[in-house]
Amino acid sequence: MPPGSFENPLPGLLQSSPVKDLRLAAPSVTISANGIGGPLPSELSGVMRRHRCYSQLLAICLAVMVTFALPKGLGWIGLVGYNLLPLVIIRGLGEPFGRRPFGRVPHRLFRLLGIAAFLSSLVWTLTPVYMRGTGVPMLVLWGGFVGWSSLRLIRGLAQEPEVSERVLMGALAGYLLVGLTAGLLFSALETVVPGSFTSANGSGAAIILAPGAEDVFSSVWKINFMRLNYFAFVCLTTVGFGDIVPLTPQAQMFSVAVSLIGTTYLALVMGVLISRYRGMRGD
Repeated sequence: MPPGSFENPLPGLLQSSPVKDLRLAAPSVTISANGIGGPLPSELSGVMRRHRCYSQLLAICLAVMVTFALPKGLGWIGLVGYNLLPLVIIRGLGEPFGRRPFGRVPHRLFRLLGIAAFLSSLVWTLTPVYMRGTGVPMLVLWGGFVGWSSLRLIRGLAQEPEVSERVLMGALAGYLLVGLTAGLLFSALETVVPGSFTSANGSGAAIILAPGAEDVFSSVWKINFMRLNYFAFVCLTTVGFGDIVPLTPQAQMFSVAVSLIGTTYLALVMGVLISRYRGMRGD
């Protein structure tokens, strides 16, 4: 080799070592709209649908609460919002989350339960007050559907990769949904078992009956739901003003259950999500 020249040893090394047998293989990755390793398009659409459900559910819950403050005679608007809640929940939470379905029971059964809850509330709303039996299916179906919806909502919130404003909206919507459902079930219980709730001043059954609804042939939608929804949120937040008292054992156990659910929801869901959100922002 002439002086000053340089021979590249790489070809000889490749011929005398196993390195020549190596083949470069591109790793198998998932390329999606969010980049390498992100969710598949179907999963991404499911997340977006669920996030829309959070905002829609919160908007309907707030709208229903606003209707309770409307002048007398316009309370039926709140019942329209009540009947919209199952439809929004079915659309937003009725599909499996990613590759892992919500719960062990197929999501189709959840959809059927939601449709049954919607139909039962519609029938109960349109029937006269004296047909008290129509409130029993609604108590069972709505209680089961919202309880299952809360579990699906909590699991969806827990599996969120980051805590955004939409996720916090979903957590708040779930809390309001529990309160509104409790108010609806309290109202149905009062129609099934009159005198389940009374005011501290002894006004008795007039606690939920609006003027003109004392007629047993009046439709349920004429009932004033505001006071028992107010009492439901008093139980949910464990404030306990004492101006409304549950009298029957069923009403008392319902009130205790709502209080337990409210404190558990705040402790396990809102506390965790808010702490994670603050940690992400570096506060």
